[in-house]
Amino acid sequence: MQKTIFEISKMDCPSEESLIRMKLAEFSGIAHLEFNIADRKLTVFHTGHSDKIEDSINSLNLGSKIISNEKSNQTCFQEHNSQRKLLWVVLWINFLFFTIEISTGILSKSMGLIADSLDMLADSFVYGISLLAVRGSIIKKKKIAKLAGYFQILLALIGFIEVLRRTLGTEKLPDFQTMIIVSIFALVANAACLIILQTSKSKEEAHMKASMIFTSNDIIINSGVIIAGILVNWMNSSKPDLIIGTIVFILVIQGAFRILKLSK
Repeated sequence: MQKTIFEISKMDCPSEESLIRMKLAEFSGIAHLEFNIADRKLTVFHTGHSDKIEDSINSLNLGSKIISNEKSNQTCFQEHNSQRKLLWVVLWINFLFFTIEISTGILSKSMGLIADSLDMLADSFVYGISLLAVRGSIIKKKKIAKLAGYFQILLALIGFIEVLRRTLGTEKLPDFQTMIIVSIFALVANAACLIILQTSKSKEEAHMKASMIFTSNDIIINSGVIIAGILVNWMNSSKPDLIIGTIVFILVIQGAFRILKLSK
């Protein structure tokens, strides 16, 4: 068994991890992958030469290079069932708050809440695809990734059109109280997800840090919507809500293009 460590400079979130997992799923000689997002390192336990694995990772254009290659006494690996369970919990929390925020966003006429709901949905897609990367055929994974990516882009574009319509029209002010209250609950939910993920944090399970980074970014977005709600009330204007909605829609589209990379 060989142990090859790669440094991947552009690997900084779960979408890159999923991308690499799906790319390397084509190799039957790979026994185990260990991701360390914080240090941007990937450890591959495999049989045979590492040349084809290196070429495959290089084709993703993520700035990869081998930093060590040595023999390993490790011959078998157990699936991290506890981590999978935690990821499932985080996935369902994100999907639950997608439904809550999309419905309350429509009722309260808040583009910030609607945009944040799509960000929650994007998170659910990424966690789901990461879980599918462990099992299932490569063709199935790529089809799901492609559908998820295009769906996210479609929803974000509809959101941009609605932001433009409200900017040019005389839309009623969004309910700032609903914006603030729902976003506080969403922030608490993301904080809970972060705590849940931290329960599995260890040097041997460093790839879980990827999900923690992803969830930390969501907390920042939730805070942005809360601030926008406060400004809507203070300025008596819908502009703060439209601005935060636009920013989050841009982030959603960026995430969608990352998801689409998984389908190639």
